[in-house]
Amino acid sequence: MTDWSFAMPWVAALLPLPLLMRWLLPAARNSGPTAVRVPFYDHFADQGSTGQSKRAALIALLAALAWIALTAAAMRPQHVGEPISLPISGRDLMLAVDISGSMDTKDMVVAGATVTRLSTVKAVIDQFIERRQGDRIGLILFGKRAYLQAPLTFDLTTVRTFLQEAAIGLAGKETAIGDAIGLSVKRLRDQIDANRVLILLTDGANTAGEVEPLRAADLAAAEDVKVYTIGVGADEMVVRSFFGNRKVNPSADLDEDTLRGIASKTGGRYFRARDTEGLAEIYSILDQLEPLAEEQEVYRPVTELFHWPLLISLLLTSLLVVLRAGMTEQLA
Repeated sequence: MTDWSFAMPWVAALLPLPLLMRWLLPAARNSGPTAVRVPFYDHFADQGSTGQSKRAALIALLAALAWIALTAAAMRPQHVGEPISLPISGRDLMLAVDISGSMDTKDMVVAGATVTRLSTVKAVIDQFIERRQGDRIGLILFGKRAYLQAPLTFDLTTVRTFLQEAAIGLAGKETAIGDAIGLSVKRLRDQIDANRVLILLTDGANTAGEVEPLRAADLAAAEDVKVYTIGVGADEMVVRSFFGNRKVNPSADLDEDTLRGIASKTGGRYFRARDTEGLAEIYSILDQLEPLAEEQEVYRPVTELFHWPLLISLLLTSLLVVLRAGMTEQLA
């Protein structure tokens, strides 16, 4: 339901001010030259008095309307629109995604087709981001080095686009888990009074970087940043060779102990994603652990309309000046 109102209705008390000034202040004296008195002046005066009195009444009416319009503008008329509900969560979620060389391993199945780990991660995380309306999401991509791809933002569409544009090897072939955590903490530490969460996804062990993962976890805990770690990769896949097919463990390099330690130190949890369904289930669990916004803040858009009565007042004042100038010329 829309509404019309005045932001400063008390200004209406100024409406009788011109009348009060007219009653309280002494009338101005006529300082003009004394007119020459002629015998037949009354004849011309009778003919002109009617026109002058009408013009004087018109000037008084215009002056009153101009003052009313000016007072209305000072009262700040507003149009208040329909209520709009805004979700409030106060959560800052940083996503750190591994794009090292091993993420190119094809041990995930989507719609019956074998795809790379990174392709699966993109598909599942994209849906997760889309559901986080009301949260600020940031994206860090890491390989040999960690890079901030998207700062914390409510623009989830842009974050999803940057995620889809991520490519294997863009940040190097190795894996710097500690640096990714350190960069995330740096970006989250300045967010005051927010629920700060890092979701770190990797398929290997820390093989590069300047900060050890567990040391970075200590820094995250000190800054009250909760870290959820996800280990990605199948436990078994068939590899064809000259000697025939053989089964191997493509996730042999996954350092689960370190990932568990990172989560434990920061109050988070460690998850193991062995397939697409498992990864999707993990993000459903994260939705429960870090629930979507439920509180609502009602916002009603306000449109200021003071410029319309102000414009009317200026037009009436301009017309008033013209009429008074005409009367002055006739009297002269």
